[in-house]
Amino acid sequence: MANLSKPFIERPKATILLVTGFFVLGVVAYFQLPISTLPDVDFSTINVWAWMPGASAENVASSIAGPLERALSNVPNVTSMTSTSSFSQTNITLQFALERDIDAAAQDVQAAINAASGLPKDLPSPPTYEKVNPSAFSILSLAATSETMPLPQVYDYVAGPAE
Repeated sequence: MANLSKPFIERPKATILLVTGFFVLGVVAYFQLPISTLPDVDFSTINVWAWMPGASAENVASSIAGPLERALSNVPNVTSMTSTSSFSQTNITLQFALERDIDAAAQDVQAAINAASGLPKDLPSPPTYEKVNPSAFSILSLAATSETMPLPQVYDYVAGPAE
């Protein structure tokens, strides 16, 4: 039966040189590894929004965002939910666990929107959702102001006619 450690014990200088060679090779290989500062990870993210023309941010938050948040909280594998309400509109962003299929999540979100109770009956359109990629960069950002028109008219002018 061969003793595997015998040659290393009998030749300590060769053993030290061999270990040093492996260490240097490891250090060189470490610095050759490709490292991405922004890894390519696709987070399953869905934006839900609803709008009610002329409603204050407080009214939108209580009458639209609240019922939607309660319904969407039952969707499985949601890791974070962020809600923003402003003049006439609300936007709810849902982020799902990495292993969650975005198409299945979209079906669950649509079912939750349909099941949301307590939404105002006078909404011009039902809440809608969109699958988004949060790591994608926007192509165009638009800001509009006016010194002669009030902000709601500027908003209506930029947004265009309701479909």
